[in-house]
Amino acid sequence: MIRPIAELTRRLGYQFKDESRCELALTHRSCGKRNNERLEFLGDSILNFVIAEELFSRFPEAREGQMSRLRAQLVKGETLAEIARELNLGDYLRLGSGELKSGGYRRDSILADAVEALIGAIYLDSDQTTARRFILSWYQQRLDGLDLNESLKDAKTRLQEFLQSRHKALPNYELIKVEGEAHAQTFHIQCHVEVLDEATVGIGSSRRQAEQEAARTALQSLQVGKN
Repeated sequence: MIRPIAELTRRLGYQFKDESRCELALTHRSCGKRNNERLEFLGDSILNFVIAEELFSRFPEAREGQMSRLRAQLVKGETLAEIARELNLGDYLRLGSGELKSGGYRRDSILADAVEALIGAIYLDSDQTTARRFILSWYQQRLDGLDLNESLKDAKTRLQEFLQSRHKALPNYELIKVEGEAHAQTFHIQCHVEVLDEATVGIGSSRRQAEQEAARTALQSLQVGKN
């Protein structure tokens, strides 16, 4: 059952002047000709610009290649799908019967497109400053966690390589709890590392995200790169 737009706007903290823009942003092409593809195109451009501008500001010494890699990491479909799940966008998507039956509201590509379309809708309904504010609020933790002096490899890969370089056993990830309904689950993962006295815990809207959080915490405990 599709939840009402008013519920989403309360969650977002943004009241649309024209709610039809929000409805369109959440309408997949499987519903017909009137869908979110044009808004997605617009939102993609705005997102790339805002993230590029923020990286340019945050890292004045960064080279073009470094910023390009960071931006690609932040705007990729997987990251956008994670943001969609954090906003519970799947609950509000308008899908055709085929996509609905196949669980399209859980599919990364559909969720990612909806985030970009929502950015486009907010921009059209307000202005660039407002759209930028929402983008940066959704990305705040991810942006704060960036470090040019740190490998761009994900936390699980860095943890594995750190342990291998010291001839230690690889980490073991254990699912300890899943909360919420099927379309909006929260995963709790423990990461067991033999050189740590206690397992670290990660929580996320997908198993992979929770594993990454647990690995990141383990790396911090090991003080990788901090001498």
